[in-house]
Amino acid sequence: MRMKKTMTTVFSIALVASMMTACTNNNNEPAATSNNGKATDNPTATSAASEGGYPDYSQGFPEKVTLEIPVYERAFEGWNVSDNYYTKWVQKEFGDKYNVDVKFIPITRSNEVTDYEQLLAAHKAPDIIFHYDMPQALAYYGEDVMQELDYDEIANYAPTYWKNMGDTIEQYGKVDDKNTFFFAARPAADNFTTLIRKDWVEKVGMKMEDLTSLEKYNEMLQKWKDAGLGVGSENLRKNNYTYNYVFREWPVDPEYRALYSDLSVADLTTEDTERYLRNLNFQYNNGLIDKEFYLREDDNKIKSEFVSGKTGTYAFYLSSNTDVLEATLKNNPGAEFAVLDNMAGVPEGYKPQARAYWPFGLIMGINYESTDMERAAVWMYLEWMSQPDNLFKFQNGVEGDNYTLDADGIAVKKEGFSGESVLSANNNKDYWGLVTEMAQYPDPAVTRKAYIRNWAPAGYEYLAEDLLSYYDKYAEYRTPDALYSVVLDKVNEYKADLNSLFQELYVKCVLAPEADFDKTYEAAKKEYLDAGYQEILDEKQKAIDAGQYS
Repeated sequence: MRMKKTMTTVFSIALVASMMTACTNNNNEPAATSNNGKATDNPTATSAASEGGYPDYSQGFPEKVTLEIPVYERAFEGWNVSDNYYTKWVQKEFGDKYNVDVKFIPITRSNEVTDYEQLLAAHKAPDIIFHYDMPQALAYYGEDVMQELDYDEIANYAPTYWKNMGDTIEQYGKVDDKNTFFFAARPAADNFTTLIRKDWVEKVGMKMEDLTSLEKYNEMLQKWKDAGLGVGSENLRKNNYTYNYVFREWPVDPEYRALYSDLSVADLTTEDTERYLRNLNFQYNNGLIDKEFYLREDDNKIKSEFVSGKTGTYAFYLSSNTDVLEATLKNNPGAEFAVLDNMAGVPEGYKPQARAYWPFGLIMGINYESTDMERAAVWMYLEWMSQPDNLFKFQNGVEGDNYTLDADGIAVKKEGFSGESVLSANNNKDYWGLVTEMAQYPDPAVTRKAYIRNWAPAGYEYLAEDLLSYYDKYAEYRTPDALYSVVLDKVNEYKADLNSLFQELYVKCVLAPEADFDKTYEAAKKEYLDAGYQEILDEKQKAIDAGQYS
């Protein structure tokens, strides 16, 4: 479905006044250059073709172009996201060929919005502004920091990329009738899962197949506690608010989903959330989960608890070169691992509901300060990366060093390789994720085999096999969030304050004595509604009644 006019569920970030002035209010005022040397006359894609046709840069740009590409900084030990074998390879094979100086700009994964806002305020943001979720991408659009695009220009400079993604871009890329976004592909697969200490499960007389409900899972946690083994993992909820989906009635009503499903603003007031919080309160008060969960706000802190043997579960993106298994075994030589069935978190009588992805990965826009040639360089870079040989090398490394090819043509990682061309801890995805979310092969059956190879360290293929099995098994219970076709001003107004307040209130509910949960939760609901959430619900309901969502 094409986004309709004013499809801006715009959830702007609350910035200090100086930041907003720097990156929003004045972004259309003429200036000679910004701090990073980019022109600040807010060029549009149409200017490149204003005199007919598009300039031919196939032999290189007539003057040196600086192309700034964002890349997630995930604090992988020993990995420099801006300077490594692959950044040098890009410069040599793409940059030098086209007279482009390619710079990779680190964006901290856990604080990416803050990083982007600071870079935008300082006029140092990269040429691509990206995010994984549409509400935040629309927030950037609402700050007027993205150019309007000429999709014919993309097709001209990046024909392979356009062939792969053009239909998706034309269907979802318009906002306010303006060509705004371009996307990475998102195949129908997901490698996010939860590991569990299988040896702990068996030590307390249970089996993996016993974990068929939340009640059974809590029973297991109690046995872990009684046996002195450890607790279940938990972390501070922020930036992703899908925690109560398994506590919803099934099938979920589309209007109900549109009202309460929102990645930008947490739902605190429904019976679904009450059930979620009541269970978390029970787990906390009975010592079944990490007592300091509210201090675990990033992956490294969560992982360290699992590696040290303090927690027996860990939710993460499974990859073949993850270090979590090896690190855990160093501390706990007898550790055994399994993938936790989705049903283990589902109350009896409910279904394993989850959020379905939209058919695109990274959502991207062009920085309003990027020049015509810088924008063309972006398209040319996406085209270069879309070539199968280049994409394959980014995903797998150097044949003979990083991998060998098996009979199916699948790259088989060489265990223990640590040479110059070693991949990052998530198989370099933060680079090639600009064009696709998953490494794929022409044959779907080969792709599935490749998923297993890419997602599981040698000897742990069963983890990826089980992950895929559960993904397929529960596919019918994944539904996408709604997209509104009108501006939701109240979301824009209250988002930042409500996100902060949510963390305070939900933690207070979890930490309250069980006997005080009801009154604590009722007070929290009232405070949250009074702080602006009721106004958001009223605004959404008005749009829903008018049919202004999909």
